[in-house]
Formats: sequence, C-alpha cells, structure tokens
Amino acid sequence: MKGIIEGHVNLVGSVMDMQLKRQNVVMSNLANVRTPGYKPRTLEFEKELQAALGLDAKGKLSRTNEKHLPAAFDPASFGPEWDKKFVPRVVHGEDRVDLDKEMAVMAKNSLQYNALASVMKSSFDGIRNVITEGQK
Repeated sequence: MKGIIEGHVNLVGSVMDMQLKRQNVVMSNLANVRTPGYKPRTLEFEKELQAALGLDAKGKLSRTNEKHLPAAFDPASFGPEWDKKFVPRVVHGEDRVDLDKEMAVMAKNSLQYNALASVMKSSFDGIRNVITEGQK
C-alpha cells in the first residue's frame, strides 16, 4: 500500500540528488579553474523532470491525449543530461571556466537545495504531527 506522501518524498529526494550532483560538477569546474585546456561541464535535469511529471515549461499540465498523462511519478524515469554537445574550438577566454558564472550557479543551486530541504522537513513535520495528534 502506498503512503500518503510517498510520491512527494521520492520526488523531492530525487531532485535533491540531482542538485547535489550539479553542485559536484560546479565544484569540479571551480577546482579546474586554472587547468589549461579544461572545458567546464554542466548538468541540466529540469526539462527531463518536467517531462517525467507531464508538465510544460510553465508548470501546467500538458495533455495531448488522455493516455499520455503519467499516472504516477517514477523517480527512476529521469536523470541528469550531461552537456554532450561538445564542439572543439579555441576562443581565448571563452572556453575556460568563468569563475563568476560558476559561483552564481553554485549559489543558485545551494538556494534551491536548501528550499527542497525545507520542503522535505515540512513533510516530515506534518507526518510527526499526524502521528502525535492521532495518539490523543
């Protein structure tokens, strides 16, 4: 039997995992900021997540056919998309790691991760409240 918030917790947990992986990629880019020839990597998963949830870019349900809408979210059905479109080129200053850009990505990612941690905490606080109030 599925729990009341099992899908929600799995979804938030999967997105938190992707955020952590993105943070590791950014940290790798920062660690190689002075490495000659190093090309920065990116990790994008938001479009795949929206597709797995059946959402369009505006967060609304997009339905072209009744059978196309997923019945439930499967955390294993999406994953990160590494930046695979590598085209070798040499443009002085553009192909290197941009410290400011990486720091901005890291700050944004940290804020998103902390927001998801707060959502997860609220979910567990709600469960605790239901259990403690149910005992009375």
